[in-house]
Amino acid sequence: MTAPQTAVQEISIAHSPDSDDAFMFYGLATNKVRVPGYKFSHVLTDIETLNHKAINEAFYDVTAISFHAYPYLQDNYTLMACGGSVGEGYGPMIVANPKINLAEAKKTRIAVPGTLTTAFLALRLFAPDIQYSVVPFDKIISSVNAGEFDAGLIIHEGQLTYANDGLVKLLDLGQWWREQTGLPLPLGGNAIRRSLGQETMQITTNALRDSIQHALDHREEALAYAMQFARDLDPTLANRFVGMYVNERTLNYGDDGREAIRKLLEMGYDRGIIPHRANVDFVG
Repeated sequence: MTAPQTAVQEISIAHSPDSDDAFMFYGLATNKVRVPGYKFSHVLTDIETLNHKAINEAFYDVTAISFHAYPYLQDNYTLMACGGSVGEGYGPMIVANPKINLAEAKKTRIAVPGTLTTAFLALRLFAPDIQYSVVPFDKIISSVNAGEFDAGLIIHEGQLTYANDGLVKLLDLGQWWREQTGLPLPLGGNAIRRSLGQETMQITTNALRDSIQHALDHREEALAYAMQFARDLDPTLANRFVGMYVNERTLNYGDDGREAIRKLLEMGYDRGIIPHRANVDFVG
């Protein structure tokens, strides 16, 4: 007699097409990390699209989000206790053509990668009245270079490559945040749909932590996989970028990391940037 088929639960995972996210999900995406009874499907989309999709549709079971977006989606999602990108005294940067300084940049219109990005929240905390225009994150450096803007707010790999395009750094918001609070700057994390139930949320979070650990333990293979998503970075820079945002802090935020998430969102609410008070909770 044939044994009955065991039902397999499919978990949809959405993350950005960035080398650090690809590195983090390497174990799950390549089936090096498996969970009996579960199948994980992966969708790659830019982070601002994922922020909006999570807010408007609660579409994916697991989704990468900007921490800035969390208060808007907290009714449907909780944060996973692993998988975050945290800047340890570094983070998004205001860059500009060499002819202007920071004081002048604060009075001009700056190109930003999206109003739900944590970079934008940090920028507004730094300069509440700054004028801005939303530009796709991978077009900001070229738009500043073309003279469309005097300054831009850059995220992702641009933090390592802006000087190659003749731009100068006016401010590192991760460094500014550290000076203001003494804390790291939490930029992005992974959220999981509450409707999955506690057991599935816990199992899925454990699977992500195992995937991160697998990548850290098999760095060379995981980096080779991540390189296909490394937008113009050579292997040395890709390794450096991944090291900045996938590390021990990605396995576990730590008490100060959790405090930083709460403080960032609390400051955003207190200063009228975020309309909803965040109720930050974690699974795993």
